[in-house]
Amino acid sequence: MTITFNHTIIAAKDRNESARFFRTLFELPEAPSWGPFTNVQLPDGVLLQFAEPPVEIQMQHYAFLVDDDLFDRVYRRLREQGIEHWADPQLTRPNETNTEHGGRGVYFKDPAGHGLEMITRPYL
Repeated sequence: MTITFNHTIIAAKDRNESARFFRTLFELPEAPSWGPFTNVQLPDGVLLQFAEPPVEIQMQHYAFLVDDDLFDRVYRRLREQGIEHWADPQLTRPNETNTEHGGRGVYFKDPAGHGLEMITRPYL
């Protein structure tokens, strides 16, 4: 068997709010959830499991490779919902996208404060 990425647990202040944010923004269907997790499944089968840990949440970075059409729709939702976004990971170029690596990219935060990145071309 080859190795594939299966799932990750993402700390959330409100697991349902964070899962809803991802589903709505990235146009993902609801997934079966269980125990302390509210799940979101990506089209390739990777499961994002949102949970509310009993500790202070440390910011993490999650990058998503999307096609140009989804990028346009998600970026439009970011602007319509007034979600702060930047062209760079240092957050110095607000309300912009970038054209690094032959594609487009944007950085923003989820409800728990995690740094999200959306790109249309992989770095490698």
